[in-house]
Amino acid sequence: MLARVLSSAVIGIDAYLVEVEVDISAGLPSFTTVGLPETAVKESRERVKSAITNSGYSFPDDRITVNLAPAGIKKEGTGFDLPIAMGILTATKTIPQNLIEKFLMLGELSLDGRVKPVQGVLPMALAAAEAGYRGIVVPEDNRREAAVVDGIDVYPARTLAQGVDFLRGFATIEPEKTDIDGLFSMRNDLDVDFSEVMGQEHVKRSMEVAAAGGHNLLMVGPPGSGKTMIARRLSSILPAITFEEAIETTKIFSVVGMLEKEQALVTRRPFRAPHHTISDAGLIGGGHIPRPGEVSLAHNGVLFLDELAEYKKHVLEVLRQPLEDHRVTISRAASTITYPSRFMLVAAMNPCPCGYLSDPKHSCHCTAHQIHRYRSKISGPLLDRIDIHVEVPAVPYKDLLKQTSAESSEQIRSRVTSARERQQKRFARSKIFCNAQMNNRQIKAYCRIDDASDRLLETAIDKIGLSARAYNRIIKIARTIADLVPADRITSDHISEAIQYRSLDRKK
Repeated sequence: MLARVLSSAVIGIDAYLVEVEVDISAGLPSFTTVGLPETAVKESRERVKSAITNSGYSFPDDRITVNLAPAGIKKEGTGFDLPIAMGILTATKTIPQNLIEKFLMLGELSLDGRVKPVQGVLPMALAAAEAGYRGIVVPEDNRREAAVVDGIDVYPARTLAQGVDFLRGFATIEPEKTDIDGLFSMRNDLDVDFSEVMGQEHVKRSMEVAAAGGHNLLMVGPPGSGKTMIARRLSSILPAITFEEAIETTKIFSVVGMLEKEQALVTRRPFRAPHHTISDAGLIGGGHIPRPGEVSLAHNGVLFLDELAEYKKHVLEVLRQPLEDHRVTISRAASTITYPSRFMLVAAMNPCPCGYLSDPKHSCHCTAHQIHRYRSKISGPLLDRIDIHVEVPAVPYKDLLKQTSAESSEQIRSRVTSARERQQKRFARSKIFCNAQMNNRQIKAYCRIDDASDRLLETAIDKIGLSARAYNRIIKIARTIADLVPADRITSDHISEAIQYRSLDRKK
């Protein structure tokens, strides 16, 4: 007897449909799985057999062959347990074939028949909806993330027996519903706020400019000056994440298995802060079984690299492609996988190995050679992809004693959001979203400067010692500063402020 059950698997962060074919024929008892199954899929036969038996159904003592089609793509994960078990029960006529064809199924089975959660349910639910299926049967713990997909009914199953009774019409499972508006209404409860940062007004201003234009930013300052504290509050002033962006980000978290229990969507822009001991595969993605790295987990959010000069140089160099292309491509002999990685890079570092270079209250004992070697870990091409460089001095004692509250994140975010809306209108016909992504042609079209600004830029490049590569960066930053005003034209005041954000380009 032959049975067919629809399931799904993931390549990268996108799902594809998998047809689970189960054939039971006369012969010596055996259980064979074909279709390029990896180890976890092959081991499903033991889980499936025990789950069927312990759920009160008879397991056939015949030759069982399971084919996972398309057979040319490697199958990974434990999500095929439930469809294989359902296929066996359909082949033994416990479940009618015409009923099971209407649903996509996925889930891991425990030995007692409980349906356990799996990774990648959201992209699988999206694939089922696009294919026009009536519904999807998922583990109960995955029900909320699957239910954010419009156009498909989500049926959460706690046990194998419950799923079988539902298909046979002996039990009812209410489709899961998720209140999308309710999820987004809770995202404003932030744990951190810019009002908690005392002093450092020019650093907070640079953060506002970076958030408004999507610019990458590097802070250089001594220990204890507040670099990490300020960086962790950047997410609180970024524009609210849209539903489309939330779906993109949640797909990545779902594939990695990082969604919290009962979490339906990632409704806040992610903030990722990996330790400086991270490997290149951990940062970019990859591994024996490729999975997204930190740059993809920060998609539509912020990637914060504290103690930037402590990272291995080859690890930092692999950042160049995702910073430029906003995606990561991992190539293997059998396949090529692409992960999205559109993020804001915020980095922090000390000015020297001991951290106290140019600090008036602490003496620096680092030699010129030590300082050069320390800073040389940050290559020119990588530094070229960071628009804003800002120096963060130690906070004066009088600023710590201020009784008046600083400006809140909500106030700053309102200006940032208005500036982003201007940029979205400006770039409505292109594929970019913010000023930081402008190319040379768009800079010429949208960033025209007057004679006074041109003379100021000439002075900056020729006299102060700014490099030629800083020219376009300054123009982009000035365009963002003008958007914050708001102003249609870039003036010399905007250029002057933008020049201040290129401190590492100046001649020493």
